[in-house]
Amino acid sequence: MPSENSVRARLNRGETVLGGWIQAPHPAVAAVMASSGFDWLAMDLEHGVIGLPECAALVPVIEAQGCEAFVRLPGNAYADNKRYLDAGARGVIAPLVNTRQDAEALVGSAKYPPQGSRGVGYAVSNLYGFEMDRAGEANDEILVCVQIEHKTAIANIGSILSVPGVDAAFIGPYDLSASLGVTAQFEHPDYVNALDRFRGACREHGVAAGIHVVAPDPEEVLRRVDEGYRMVAYSLDVTMLGQACRKGCAAICEGLAVRGMR
Repeated sequence: MPSENSVRARLNRGETVLGGWIQAPHPAVAAVMASSGFDWLAMDLEHGVIGLPECAALVPVIEAQGCEAFVRLPGNAYADNKRYLDAGARGVIAPLVNTRQDAEALVGSAKYPPQGSRGVGYAVSNLYGFEMDRAGEANDEILVCVQIEHKTAIANIGSILSVPGVDAAFIGPYDLSASLGVTAQFEHPDYVNALDRFRGACREHGVAAGIHVVAPDPEEVLRRVDEGYRMVAYSLDVTMLGQACRKGCAAICEGLAVRGMR
């Protein structure tokens, strides 16, 4: 495991980092994606079927390719958060952080005392106690990211991002638009205004703004970077696989039809 979280360090230097989303809990998927140029990969524990054992197995696969392994947590519960970090995750992305108290709870679960309340015990993250010095370094290494995906979070955005220890904030496009009553209407003024307020607060508080570009569209990623997002997730494994399969099969079936073979 690297001694420095390069993604966190790069964000602190004002750089842009590119990530991806994993929902399929298979090491082959993780290895292929991690070796493709991503700076980080987030295992989706909220909507995917990845659990703690799968997370522990995928972390070293991802890290072996020079990519950093994060988890999108299933919620924001102390008991869960510390276990995924103990399994070796280098960063946590917590869904539905709507208040300052939510953000404080997340940071507290991710940081060892005195900055937080994360328990110290033998785990993968410290090689089962043989490298306990890692625990002392973890507070400076683990990336903490809040997900802003509800209109309540937008209303509280300043107080959320002012919590010490919050490194990044990630927009959840579908959930945020749904909470505004404009589901998936990403050009709607209410949604656009919410994003403007979000990015402004990120700049004000020195927190990296993040967003998930769900469709595998590199041009949209670059547009988001031009808008000020510095932690961008590019699509997800099942979406990229599905689109490639559908595009290829459609082209082949069209060719077969032209030949009178289908």
